[in-house]
Amino acid sequence: MFDIFSFLPIIFIIGLLIMFVSSAVRILPEYERGVLLRLGRFVGVRGPGLFFIIPGIDRLIRVTLRTTVFEVPAQDVITRDNVTVKVSAVIYFRVIEPQKAFIEVEDYLYATSQLSQTTLRSVLGQVDLDELLSNREKINLELQQILDRHTGPWGVKVANVEVKNIDLPQEMQRAIAKQAEAERERRAKVIHAEGELQASEKLAQAAVILAAEPTALQLRYLQTLTEIGTEKNSTIIFPVPIDLIKMFLEKSGKE
Repeated sequence: MFDIFSFLPIIFIIGLLIMFVSSAVRILPEYERGVLLRLGRFVGVRGPGLFFIIPGIDRLIRVTLRTTVFEVPAQDVITRDNVTVKVSAVIYFRVIEPQKAFIEVEDYLYATSQLSQTTLRSVLGQVDLDELLSNREKINLELQQILDRHTGPWGVKVANVEVKNIDLPQEMQRAIAKQAEAERERRAKVIHAEGELQASEKLAQAAVILAAEPTALQLRYLQTLTEIGTEKNSTIIFPVPIDLIKMFLEKSGKE
């Protein structure tokens, strides 16, 4: 007669072996690494793929290697010219040395976020408002270099920093709008003056040519009469001989 109770110890042992093997097997994807601690001591980085650990003795901490996007909350910044603005930014960083990210700092995500906020206020407090608005690329590069230098010992690489929004006070927005309008008016006046200068130069050249060629002056006079007669049909024109006009011009020139 089959006695199932005699096989209970074997079944129990097999179950324990299955639980032990399942808890010892670890699989990490390509974008993750495992920091392995054995009895509290760092023994290496594992992954990606399949590997085994010793249950109860080994401890495995997963660390992602994918780029993390962190949005820095809006910070109140006082620029060098004493203008208060709210500035937010976006930071792109990734872990390149998992063991340092776990051992050298308690929480690299929190540490990086706090460092980015203080660095943002510190760097932007050293520039004028005009520079902040016009030289974002330069400021982004400076922020990236400072953050990367400080997060390097943590095994974190800051790839890029982008200043996202700059909120100005209402009175400063109105002042900037007035300044822009004044600049546009200045440019319009300069362009108009340059046009007047070019026109006067061309008129002076035309006057020299007409003075040297009396026939050209006569033709210009007739052309003007034709244009007036075409545009103002109700206007009666009495042509004056060009010789008569020339006589008065010569007389005034002698005086």
